[in-house]
Amino acid sequence: MEDRPKGSVRAALFCLLKALCGPALALVAGLALAQPAPEPASGHDPKPLVSAQRYMLAAAHPLAVEAGYDVLRRGGAAIDAAVAVQMVLNLVEPQSSGIGGGAFILHYSAGDSKLAAYDGRETAPAAARFDRFIGADGQPQRFLDAVVGGKSVGTPGVLRALELVHAKYGKLPWAELFQPAIRLATEGFPLSPRLHRLLDWVRRLPGRDQAMRRMYYQDDDTPKPIGALLKNPELAETLRTIAARGANAFYTGEIARDIAGKVRAAINPGDLSETDLAQYRAKEREPVCAPYRQWKVCGMPPPSSGGVAVLQVLGILQYLAPDRLPSEAIAAAHLIAEAERLAYADRERYLADADFVPVPVAGLLAPEYLARRAALVQANRSLDRAQPGSPPGTPLAKLADGAAPELDSTSHLSIADAEGNAVAMTSSIEFAFGSQQMVRGFLLNNQLTDFSFVAEQEGKPVANRIEPGKRPRSAMAPTMVFDRDG
Repeated sequence: MEDRPKGSVRAALFCLLKALCGPALALVAGLALAQPAPEPASGHDPKPLVSAQRYMLAAAHPLAVEAGYDVLRRGGAAIDAAVAVQMVLNLVEPQSSGIGGGAFILHYSAGDSKLAAYDGRETAPAAARFDRFIGADGQPQRFLDAVVGGKSVGTPGVLRALELVHAKYGKLPWAELFQPAIRLATEGFPLSPRLHRLLDWVRRLPGRDQAMRRMYYQDDDTPKPIGALLKNPELAETLRTIAARGANAFYTGEIARDIAGKVRAAINPGDLSETDLAQYRAKEREPVCAPYRQWKVCGMPPPSSGGVAVLQVLGILQYLAPDRLPSEAIAAAHLIAEAERLAYADRERYLADADFVPVPVAGLLAPEYLARRAALVQANRSLDRAQPGSPPGTPLAKLADGAAPELDSTSHLSIADAEGNAVAMTSSIEFAFGSQQMVRGFLLNNQLTDFSFVAEQEGKPVANRIEPGKRPRSAMAPTMVFDRDG
């Protein structure tokens, strides 16, 4: 477990580099991948190295870990534990993820040796327009002005995604998996130092709704104290309904009505409708995979850019350092940083929802293309400015770079069950506490701010522009690594 947001391509690459390039690179990766976080630091708690023989999980809060571990102990599958963990995270780590947001799930089925990717990313409302985040002056809004309120809220996807995977691979009943979160929401849990720190930080932002204030703040608008017993009876009732009736209870009926109503009545009102919710579907997609030295690395395809970016960086590094990365920290950090810059230049130009824009995934990962990108890197100086390349079959001139903020605000969980099934899941409501709008005990996402705020530049369309029903590009990068034997 770790007390900082996880799930971005940079966090995923940091973990991969430690796993694939040796422990000596932990410091190198940390130096190269550090970036300002949207959430303030809340302390560092060293964790001992642990191992297990039968099953194991990691998540961002001990109460969530306990809920998932109990599921595995009782013979539950990895996806069963993932449902239980996510519901508790919604309660105890509301700033990062929950049923008001979305998720990407990699699931490995040991029985048929199959890896599948499940897309629970949010979608733009049917009424969304390309100029959604353009101000009255014709310029893109400031990020925080766009975040708070209803305009930034996309159709949540995490419940549909979890239900889709659970229907295929779950062993324990759906309703049973909600009981730990329902119990904790009813009986209460101690407010953590990290949650307290983040609540204090966001109270300076305008636009928090009254439900959020009542839940987490005292009369003087300071957060409830560390260790205070925090109860959420509204969320408990919401989860009881979903446990009994499935995800449809969220996407239709009274809950859907209240979500749409909250979005439309909020500050900076949005246009999410009950129809948008009713029509939402999670999707099964093919993972993106590529070799890295003696391993096969697999991740999420678009609309996440994370999988492609991680594989591009690793692919470029193979050409820059065929045997292993330099043992000298600064030299290794330089190669990693340059590879990242090239991958992110391509990302800004090409990566978006592939249901709306042709994304040249095969070209971006083609060995000959990565070799050309690697040839741009010099050992003794940095690129003046990383430019997107021309992957095979893609005319560079047809698209323009977008303009979307890059922030890390996610939660990640990794689970392996006793039968060898595994889940790597990254979920998010985007900014800390999402749009700052609470309904029925849970917070709503602000994922639409992951779209480019501008739809075109110099007459060329931006791949990640806002369109009705489209999924905003993400940097989330759940990843699985396989050896030569699979």
